[in-house]
Amino acid sequence: MAAPSQPQKSTYDVIVIGAGIQGSFTAYHLAQRHKDTLLLEQFLLPHSRGSSHGQSRIIRSAYPQEYYSRMMPDSFRLWQQLEAETGTTLYRQTGLVLLGPPGEPELEACRRSLGVNEVLDAVALAKLFPGFRLPAGQVAVLDSTGGVLFADRALRAVQEVFRRHGGTLRDGEKVLRIEPGATVTVTTTAGVYKAPRLIITAGPWTGAFVEQLGLHLPLQPVRIDVCYWREKQPGSAGLGSVSPCFLTLGLSQAPHGIYGLPSIEYPGLMKV
Repeated sequence: MAAPSQPQKSTYDVIVIGAGIQGSFTAYHLAQRHKDTLLLEQFLLPHSRGSSHGQSRIIRSAYPQEYYSRMMPDSFRLWQQLEAETGTTLYRQTGLVLLGPPGEPELEACRRSLGVNEVLDAVALAKLFPGFRLPAGQVAVLDSTGGVLFADRALRAVQEVFRRHGGTLRDGEKVLRIEPGATVTVTTTAGVYKAPRLIITAGPWTGAFVEQLGLHLPLQPVRIDVCYWREKQPGSAGLGSVSPCFLTLGLSQAPHGIYGLPSIEYPGLMKV
């Protein structure tokens, strides 16, 4: 919940709507740059209604899209800066194994983004990670920078340093109306706020907000199912052992890639 000591005021340099990881980091960088920033969140924090809840996410350098790969060195550096500023461990380097058929376009694009020439066959992969068994007709690419971000811990950390830099976080305040203009007016369930700049990072609620500004964007929320698979050998896929994250590409049976993380959220259960 918002700190009770934070004063109630109505005018800011910037208003950010949505306190997930995108909005919270945006607000944090604004506050770092001495912008008087208000961060609004419709639900009481912490909550599980958006895309930023949960204990873990994968971070990696390998992407099919080159523009993502180019951003990742800066991304890793910013995470390290946040760790140093908060004294909190937010990232565990485990490596990431990308799996797919030889020549699969996305797998090849990921390999190029890493600047590596080598692909691993079943024997080579088993030497590195004995728990992985490649089926016939598949190869692997290793992203050694990949690992696990501790998501809920990271969200708390960035919100903490945002406040520390003078930012105002108000949760449990649903935005009811946005009035555009040279000064934007945002009306919530608890107050009316004004700022010359507005940033919307509201996830699946973004479409409804931008419609108030005359924008009709083809935004489509996507549901991602998360499952937990029991380890065949207890302890074999935990962070205490050599167990990487993985990503499968080019599966004919699945429309999207399948991600997997070591057993860290629930003992003995891998997140898939």
